[in-house]
Amino acid sequence: MRSKMFVSGFTIVRNAIKYDYPVKESIESILPLCDEVIVLVGNSDDGTRALIESIGSAKIKIHQSIWNDALRVGGKVLAVETDKAFKLINPKADWCIYIQADEVIHEQYHKKVLKAMQTWLTHKEVEGLLFGYKHFFGNFNYLATSRSYYRNEIRVIRNNPAIISYRDAQGFRKNGEKLNVKPSEGQVYHYGWVRHPDMMRQKIKNFHQLWHNDDWIDAQENLNRDFDYNEIDSVETFNGSHPSVMKSRIKLKNWDFKPSFNPIQKSFKKKLLFWLESKTGIRLGEYKNYKLL
Repeated sequence: MRSKMFVSGFTIVRNAIKYDYPVKESIESILPLCDEVIVLVGNSDDGTRALIESIGSAKIKIHQSIWNDALRVGGKVLAVETDKAFKLINPKADWCIYIQADEVIHEQYHKKVLKAMQTWLTHKEVEGLLFGYKHFFGNFNYLATSRSYYRNEIRVIRNNPAIISYRDAQGFRKNGEKLNVKPSEGQVYHYGWVRHPDMMRQKIKNFHQLWHNDDWIDAQENLNRDFDYNEIDSVETFNGSHPSVMKSRIKLKNWDFKPSFNPIQKSFKKKLLFWLESKTGIRLGEYKNYKLL
């Protein structure tokens, strides 16, 4: 199946160790799907490049970049860096797999993703493949089910220079238009909200620097104390298996989280919408940055 197409992976990362990003696991999770993986390492002060080198795969091609820290509107620098990485892929690539530094694709979906790429390879109207999302929250035993967490996003795109990263690099567009996509039948396990509360506070404070100036950040009292995971309005227990590349990281967990909030602390409107979604699977007003063919 793989011999008939060339697949490039690409990602960006900066200060992965300092802010506890599972980028090593992210890259390892897509290596079996790819012929090459482009890793664009931003200016870091914590040994991030050495961490990527430690994976030891000939498929990985590391490039260096300097982030423009003056881009503090809407996380634009993330899209700029993602576009830089996309331009570095092999010109002969048919499909390109994008993975963020806190995302992992479970190996149980590899065959399905490869099959989808092969199935739609010659169907040029299909510009990307859609993945479902599991957003882990608090620790590795809970999933965020709040309506504010996106359920699907594009993570495989055509090797087309007209396609660019959109907004803060959550997804992609072509000439300003949403991409036409088909389901990949794969799932992305998102671990962006799984860290020690103190590390989460530091990560969020750093992340806000991509959106706001220093005065705004200094005025946020919540950024000066440990992150409170109980501020979310809805989580559920995760009973499945984690990707094999995550097992070592999970064993090192040194904090605990047990939901203690009242899950009914929502407005009547939110409760109604949440009830409707739980009964029908329909999320009214859901943001979709794609066109499902």
